[in-house]
Amino acid sequence: MIEIKTFQKVNLKGFTFIEGFPGIGLVGPMAISYIIDKLGFDYIGYIESSAFPPLVSIHKDRPMPPVRLYFSNKYKLFTIFAEFAIPVELTYEMSNTLYSFVKESGVTKIISIGGIPSQNIKESAFGIASNDSLKRDIKVAGLRQVGEGVSTGVSAILLTKAVLDDLPDISVLVPTDPNIIDPAYAEVVIESLNRLLGLNIDVTELEKEARDIEAKVRELMKKNRETHDNYKKAIEGAGPSMYA
Repeated sequence: MIEIKTFQKVNLKGFTFIEGFPGIGLVGPMAISYIIDKLGFDYIGYIESSAFPPLVSIHKDRPMPPVRLYFSNKYKLFTIFAEFAIPVELTYEMSNTLYSFVKESGVTKIISIGGIPSQNIKESAFGIASNDSLKRDIKVAGLRQVGEGVSTGVSAILLTKAVLDDLPDISVLVPTDPNIIDPAYAEVVIESLNRLLGLNIDVTELEKEARDIEAKVRELMKKNRETHDNYKKAIEGAGPSMYA
Protein backbone atom coordinates (compact mmCIF):
# COMPACT_ATOMS: atom_id res chain seq x y z
CA MET A 1 0.00 0.00 0.00
CA ILE A 2 1.31 3.46 -0.95
CA GLU A 3 0.45 6.33 1.38
CA ILE A 4 0.89 10.08 1.08
CA LYS A 5 1.61 11.71 4.43
CA THR A 6 1.90 15.42 5.17
CA PHE A 7 3.27 17.19 8.24
CA GLN A 8 0.69 19.94 8.04
CA LYS A 9 -2.61 20.69 6.40
CA VAL A 10 -1.98 22.58 3.18
CA ASN A 11 -4.43 24.10 0.72
CA LEU A 12 -3.43 23.02 -2.81
CA LYS A 13 -6.57 24.24 -4.53
CA GLY A 14 -5.64 25.87 -7.84
CA PHE A 15 -2.06 24.59 -7.69
CA THR A 16 -0.03 22.99 -10.48
CA PHE A 17 1.49 19.59 -9.71
CA ILE A 18 4.93 18.86 -11.21
CA GLU A 19 6.25 15.31 -11.25
CA GLY A 20 9.37 13.72 -12.67
CA PHE A 21 10.47 10.40 -11.21
CA PRO A 22 14.00 9.11 -11.95
CA GLY A 23 14.20 7.76 -15.48
CA ILE A 24 16.23 8.18 -18.66
CA GLY A 25 18.84 10.88 -18.19
CA LEU A 26 17.65 11.60 -14.62
CA VAL A 27 15.91 14.62 -16.15
CA GLY A 28 13.18 14.76 -13.50
CA PRO A 29 15.31 14.69 -10.33
CA MET A 30 17.83 17.21 -11.70
CA ALA A 31 15.15 19.70 -12.74
CA ILE A 32 12.89 19.29 -9.71
CA SER A 33 15.72 19.54 -7.18
CA TYR A 34 16.86 22.78 -8.77
CA ILE A 35 13.33 24.20 -8.84
CA ILE A 36 12.79 23.34 -5.17
CA ASP A 37 16.00 25.13 -4.24
CA LYS A 38 15.65 28.22 -6.42
CA LEU A 39 11.99 28.90 -5.64
CA GLY A 40 12.32 28.11 -1.94
CA PHE A 41 9.79 25.28 -1.73
CA ASP A 42 8.75 24.00 1.71
CA TYR A 43 9.18 20.33 2.66
CA ILE A 44 5.66 19.27 3.67
CA GLY A 45 5.52 15.48 3.62
CA TYR A 46 6.51 12.20 2.06
CA ILE A 47 5.29 9.03 0.40
CA GLU A 48 5.82 5.66 2.01
CA SER A 49 5.17 2.02 1.21
CA SER A 50 6.31 -1.31 2.59
CA ALA A 51 7.16 -2.14 -1.03
CA PHE A 52 9.73 0.69 -1.24
CA PRO A 53 13.40 -0.20 -0.72
CA PRO A 54 14.47 0.10 2.95
CA LEU A 55 16.46 3.30 2.49
CA VAL A 56 16.79 6.67 4.15
CA SER A 57 18.36 9.77 2.61
CA ILE A 58 20.72 12.01 4.57
CA HIS A 59 20.63 15.68 3.59
CA LYS A 60 22.46 18.34 5.58
CA ASP A 61 22.85 15.88 8.48
CA ARG A 62 19.11 15.19 8.48
CA PRO A 63 17.63 11.72 7.78
CA MET A 64 14.76 12.04 5.30
CA PRO A 65 12.44 9.70 3.36
CA PRO A 66 13.66 9.20 -0.23
CA VAL A 67 10.30 10.25 -1.76
CA ARG A 68 9.35 13.70 -0.49
CA LEU A 69 6.66 16.33 -1.05
CA TYR A 70 7.36 20.03 -1.49
CA PHE A 71 5.19 23.05 -2.25
CA SER A 72 5.33 26.79 -2.77
CA ASN A 73 2.33 28.83 -1.74
CA LYS A 74 3.84 31.85 -3.49
CA TYR A 75 4.04 30.14 -6.89
CA LYS A 76 1.09 27.77 -6.38
CA LEU A 77 3.25 24.75 -7.18
CA PHE A 78 3.35 21.29 -5.63
CA THR A 79 5.96 18.67 -6.48
CA ILE A 80 7.53 15.33 -5.60
CA PHE A 81 11.24 14.67 -5.36
CA ALA A 82 12.09 10.96 -5.59
CA GLU A 83 15.56 9.51 -5.16
CA PHE A 84 14.90 6.07 -6.59
CA ALA A 85 13.08 4.80 -9.63
CA ILE A 86 9.58 3.53 -8.92
CA PRO A 87 9.52 -0.25 -9.50
CA VAL A 88 7.43 -1.23 -12.52
CA GLU A 89 5.09 -3.32 -10.40
CA LEU A 90 4.21 -0.23 -8.32
CA THR A 91 3.58 2.11 -11.25
CA TYR A 92 -0.19 1.74 -11.31
CA GLU A 93 -0.61 2.01 -7.55
CA MET A 94 1.67 5.04 -7.37
CA SER A 95 -0.15 6.72 -10.26
CA ASN A 96 -3.60 6.02 -8.81
CA THR A 97 -2.55 7.25 -5.36
CA LEU A 98 -1.07 10.46 -6.76
CA TYR A 99 -4.00 11.15 -9.04
CA SER A 100 -6.52 10.66 -6.24
CA PHE A 101 -4.53 13.03 -4.04
CA VAL A 102 -4.32 15.61 -6.84
CA LYS A 103 -8.07 15.47 -7.51
CA GLU A 104 -9.05 15.57 -3.84
CA SER A 105 -6.70 18.51 -3.21
CA GLY A 106 -8.15 20.65 -5.99
CA VAL A 107 -4.96 20.76 -8.07
CA THR A 108 -5.91 22.20 -11.46
CA LYS A 109 -2.98 21.24 -13.69
CA ILE A 110 -0.40 18.46 -13.96
CA ILE A 111 3.00 18.79 -15.60
CA SER A 112 5.14 15.68 -16.05
CA ILE A 113 8.79 15.89 -17.04
CA GLY A 114 11.15 13.23 -18.30
CA GLY A 115 13.59 12.13 -20.94
CA ILE A 116 13.22 10.08 -24.10
CA PRO A 117 16.09 8.26 -25.84
CA SER A 118 17.16 9.99 -29.05
CA GLN A 119 20.00 9.89 -31.54
CA ASN A 120 19.70 13.65 -31.92
CA ILE A 121 19.78 15.20 -28.45
CA LYS A 122 19.99 18.72 -29.88
CA GLU A 123 16.46 18.60 -31.27
CA SER A 124 13.70 20.51 -29.50
CA ALA A 125 11.88 19.00 -26.54
CA PHE A 126 8.46 17.48 -27.10
CA GLY A 127 5.13 18.22 -25.48
CA ILE A 128 2.02 16.11 -25.04
CA ALA A 129 -1.23 17.88 -24.17
CA SER A 130 -4.30 16.34 -22.57
CA ASN A 131 -6.64 18.62 -24.52
CA ASP A 132 -6.68 20.93 -27.55
CA SER A 133 -6.64 24.13 -25.51
CA LEU A 134 -3.15 23.29 -24.20
CA LYS A 135 -1.62 22.89 -27.66
CA ARG A 136 -1.08 26.64 -27.90
CA ASP A 137 0.70 26.62 -24.53
CA ILE A 138 2.99 23.87 -25.78
CA LYS A 139 3.82 25.87 -28.90
CA VAL A 140 4.51 29.05 -26.91
CA ALA A 141 6.82 27.07 -24.62
CA GLY A 142 8.87 26.02 -27.65
CA LEU A 143 7.83 22.39 -27.43
CA ARG A 144 7.02 20.20 -30.43
CA GLN A 145 3.63 18.52 -30.36
CA VAL A 146 3.81 14.73 -30.43
CA GLY A 147 1.61 13.56 -33.31
CA GLU A 148 2.24 9.84 -32.98
CA GLY A 149 4.07 7.95 -30.25
CA VAL A 150 3.92 6.20 -26.89
CA SER A 151 4.32 7.46 -23.33
CA THR A 152 5.13 5.19 -20.39
CA GLY A 153 5.37 5.14 -16.61
CA VAL A 154 3.63 7.22 -13.97
CA SER A 155 3.31 10.22 -16.29
CA ALA A 156 1.51 8.10 -18.90
CA ILE A 157 -1.10 6.87 -16.43
CA LEU A 158 -1.61 10.37 -15.02
CA LEU A 159 -2.07 11.67 -18.56
CA THR A 160 -4.64 8.98 -19.36
CA LYS A 161 -6.66 9.80 -16.26
CA ALA A 162 -6.38 13.53 -16.93
CA VAL A 163 -7.73 13.11 -20.47
CA LEU A 164 -10.73 11.18 -19.18
CA ASP A 165 -11.43 13.82 -16.51
CA ASP A 166 -10.59 16.79 -18.75
CA LEU A 167 -7.91 17.90 -16.27
CA PRO A 168 -5.14 19.96 -17.93
CA ASP A 169 -1.99 17.83 -18.22
CA ILE A 170 1.22 18.49 -20.12
CA SER A 171 4.16 16.11 -20.51
CA VAL A 172 7.53 17.70 -21.29
CA LEU A 173 9.88 15.17 -22.86
CA VAL A 174 13.55 15.99 -23.49
CA PRO A 175 15.60 14.06 -26.09
CA THR A 176 18.47 12.42 -24.21
CA ASP A 177 21.38 10.09 -24.74
CA PRO A 178 20.59 7.15 -22.42
CA ASN A 179 24.30 6.75 -21.69
CA ILE A 180 24.90 10.34 -20.61
CA ILE A 181 23.61 12.42 -17.70
CA ASP A 182 23.73 16.07 -18.77
CA PRO A 183 22.48 19.13 -16.83
CA ALA A 184 21.51 20.60 -20.19
CA TYR A 185 18.51 18.23 -20.17
CA ALA A 186 17.21 19.83 -16.96
CA GLU A 187 17.92 23.29 -18.37
CA VAL A 188 15.60 22.59 -21.30
CA VAL A 189 12.86 21.54 -18.89
CA ILE A 190 13.23 24.58 -16.64
CA GLU A 191 13.21 27.00 -19.56
CA SER A 192 10.04 25.29 -20.81
CA LEU A 193 8.45 25.61 -17.37
CA ASN A 194 9.44 29.27 -17.24
CA ARG A 195 7.35 29.83 -20.36
CA LEU A 196 4.51 27.46 -19.44
CA LEU A 197 4.04 28.82 -15.91
CA GLY A 198 5.31 32.38 -16.18
CA LEU A 199 8.30 31.68 -13.94
CA ASN A 200 11.75 33.26 -14.05
CA ILE A 201 14.09 30.58 -12.75
CA ASP A 202 17.73 31.46 -13.39
CA VAL A 203 19.63 28.45 -14.78
CA THR A 204 23.16 29.85 -14.47
CA GLU A 205 24.00 27.62 -11.49
CA LEU A 206 22.21 24.57 -12.85
CA GLU A 207 25.22 22.62 -14.09
CA LYS A 208 26.99 22.48 -10.72
CA GLU A 209 23.85 21.72 -8.72
CA ALA A 210 22.59 19.17 -11.26
CA ARG A 211 25.89 17.33 -11.06
CA ASP A 212 25.53 17.16 -7.29
CA ILE A 213 22.00 15.79 -7.39
CA GLU A 214 22.96 13.33 -10.14
CA ALA A 215 25.69 11.93 -7.87
CA LYS A 216 23.27 11.66 -4.93
CA VAL A 217 20.54 9.94 -6.94
CA ARG A 218 23.00 7.57 -8.59
CA GLU A 219 24.40 6.61 -5.16
CA LEU A 220 20.94 5.99 -3.71
CA MET A 221 19.91 3.91 -6.71
CA LYS A 222 23.12 1.91 -6.31
CA LYS A 223 22.33 1.37 -2.63
CA ASN A 224 18.84 0.28 -3.65
CA ARG A 225 20.26 -2.41 -5.90
CA GLU A 226 22.80 -3.51 -3.29
CA THR A 227 20.14 -3.69 -0.58
CA HIS A 228 17.91 -5.79 -2.83
CA ASP A 229 20.76 -8.14 -3.75
CA ASN A 230 21.97 -8.52 -0.15
CA TYR A 231 18.44 -9.18 1.10
CA LYS A 232 17.93 -11.77 -1.62
CA LYS A 233 21.21 -13.50 -0.71
CA ALA A 234 20.30 -13.49 2.99
CA ILE A 235 16.94 -15.13 2.26
CA GLU A 236 18.48 -17.68 -0.09
CA GLY A 237 21.21 -18.50 2.44
CA ALA A 238 18.75 -19.07 5.27
CA GLY A 239 17.90 -22.57 4.10
CA PRO A 240 14.45 -24.00 3.30
CA SER A 241 11.54 -21.92 4.48
CA MET A 242 9.36 -23.35 7.22
CA TYR A 243 6.42 -22.34 5.05
CA ALA A 244 7.72 -24.00 1.87
